[in-house]
Amino acid sequence: MVVVSHQIEYHRPIAYDALPVTIELGVSELRASRLQLSYTVRQGELAAVARTVLCAFDFDLQRPIRLLPGYREFFSGHMVDAAPFRVIEAPELAGRGLPVPLPVRWSDLDAYGHVNNAMVYDFVQQARVAATTTWDPTMARAGTKDSDRLWLVVRQDVHYLSQIPHRVEPFTALVAPVKLGSSSMTLATEIMDQGSGLVFARATTVLVSADLTGRPVDLGDTTRARLASHLAP
Repeated sequence: MVVVSHQIEYHRPIAYDALPVTIELGVSELRASRLQLSYTVRQGELAAVARTVLCAFDFDLQRPIRLLPGYREFFSGHMVDAAPFRVIEAPELAGRGLPVPLPVRWSDLDAYGHVNNAMVYDFVQQARVAATTTWDPTMARAGTKDSDRLWLVVRQDVHYLSQIPHRVEPFTALVAPVKLGSSSMTLATEIMDQGSGLVFARATTVLVSADLTGRPVDLGDTTRARLASHLAP
């Protein structure tokens, strides 16, 4: 099985606390070769909801295959109802955006020698922080010098297009804002081999500007103007 996509919608932080985190997991969609898992994450209150699309895959033939009857029977016994997520519109960057180098670490790899899908979220975060603080130094993260607000991730989608192999030279992440709201912004990220132009993964991230108590606040004229100059149409 390979991971095709992840979608996560964050509702509140998960604290370091004696209160346990519980996850309700079920199959919300079942097709010939793929299935969608739905998660509800709670720590007392709702913390996050998520979706993962998996596909049966033959690594020798390098192509999707149909789910075996036994697998279909098992997954059919765990079906749940789950509303689809709101679609986040974001264009393909087609070479636009700020390039950020991404070296692959040994700890990023899975048993197949490729970058583990979960590590792509780390890559996207690394590229996002580097890009936003380059565009606007006042977007420094909490705890750093001159930081006076929080940047909260409220939604993140990653679509995996190709396996990211291990190599010595860094890959490239292209990052660009694609939408600006009153207190939020949507960023697009593409992880690619800049030499060949092959895109391995595309991500969209919705960030909310908040004060130090977590309450949303306006982006501000300076930040909005600086981001607007990098908008991908």
